[in-house]
Amino acid sequence: MEDMDFLKKICEADAPSGREDWLYSIIEDGFKEFGDINMSKLNNIYIHKKGKNSSKIMIMAHADEVFLMVSEISREGFLKFKAVGIDPKSLVSQQVVIHGKERIDGIVALKPAYDDKDRNKIKMENLYIDTGYDFEKLDDLVSIGDYITLKRNMIQLLNGNVCGKAVDNRASIAAMYICAKELKNVTPDLNICFVCSCQEEVGHRGAGMASYEIKPDIGVAVDVTFDGGMFGDTDRENKLGQGPVICTGPNVNLKLRDRIIRTAVEYNIPYQIEVEPGNTGTDAWDIQTAVGGIPTLLVSIPIKYMHTSVEVVNLKDIKNTGRLLARFIQELKENELEGLFCF
Repeated sequence: MEDMDFLKKICEADAPSGREDWLYSIIEDGFKEFGDINMSKLNNIYIHKKGKNSSKIMIMAHADEVFLMVSEISREGFLKFKAVGIDPKSLVSQQVVIHGKERIDGIVALKPAYDDKDRNKIKMENLYIDTGYDFEKLDDLVSIGDYITLKRNMIQLLNGNVCGKAVDNRASIAAMYICAKELKNVTPDLNICFVCSCQEEVGHRGAGMASYEIKPDIGVAVDVTFDGGMFGDTDRENKLGQGPVICTGPNVNLKLRDRIIRTAVEYNIPYQIEVEPGNTGTDAWDIQTAVGGIPTLLVSIPIKYMHTSVEVVNLKDIKNTGRLLARFIQELKENELEGLFCF
């Protein structure tokens, strides 16, 4: 399976928080040659690759995406909804899929403004979904609480950039896929567990579950972060195409941070540094404090337009993130661990 084909498949697939199992067949097909695969009771997907010794490293990327849920079926044949993690401004005129008794296409429409004072007031309560069905048909096919996901095919842009939905965080799963492929014919010192975690977008729940199930010696969260360029988060230095972003701050083990930077330098892999003095808002936050404390790293891929249907990522950043993780794991020896964890 080619890297771009895999990325396209997982980004275009639907897996809102709580339904990560919808991704399982794609993950199984992509990762089956790299290790043993199983799923937890609450939809964490695990890929286990055996190493030479008993120590374990966990590489985690969350599988879920931001989503909507049906909250009302109006007598006029429209759907009202609640959103998780999505700015209402980004929803106007977007295509969506309602996951009812069958998949139903719809569009998000904005209630027209008939008065100047109401113009530009894009609020969730003024948005509704039009499927074309009347109330009777819609009421038969859709139930309150049904999931709704954004609908967008991935497209290629210039300079190695691609655009689509759910790049957060399927880009990181694609980086794990590249990492696993790089290590296919390698038996590392440490056992590896790749985790596609559940419910990150609603509170990093899968990260804690996986940490207690696996009890790794090292945990590495792989996620996306905000680009710092035009229209991005100008407080950050992150740039698309300039490599994976290594986080530094209290959420991260400083010796492991220095170790992975040394790996990047040794293998001439471009990297960036991001300072996070508090909650990183990622799975790393929950991994670190699980099971009495797990030395943790956070490696991120910069993207533009996060939590929209047009998230943009650079393919080189995905590839270099996968390469960095593979070289870090390959070079890491079990007899190093005690020295890394002592201060």
